[in-house]
Amino acid sequence: QVQLVESGGGLVHPGGSLRLSCVASGRTFSRYSMGWFRQAPGKEREFVAAITRTQSTYYLDSVKGRFTISRANLKNTVYLQMNSLKPEDTAVYYCAADEKSVGTIWSREYDYWGQGTQVTVSS
Repeated sequence: QVQLVESGGGLVHPGGSLRLSCVASGRTFSRYSMGWFRQAPGKEREFVAAITRTQSTYYLDSVKGRFTISRANLKNTVYLQMNSLKPEDTAVYYCAADEKSVGTIWSREYDYWGQGTQVTVSS
């Protein structure tokens, strides 16, 4: 069982930056693929970014070149660096962990989820 805790959200103006962090419990963090998802009120949850055990990365097209996912296995932490933020990035961002590695990384069922952290991009 893995517990995930996100932090780093907040209010930022368009063009600004935030770095989200997700700290995982346990001692097997490096065995999981990790993903970031987001959900705005009234909208479907969508895949944002993911990083595999081997540190391959994947991104939603609309965030490519602006967001960077990384992991620090010794700290049981995954990050999402978000630059050049846009109003359409506003959402609750969730960290997720996958241990099965079945299916495409952006659409597979993840096993564990954090509580979410709010990101608001507004003038």
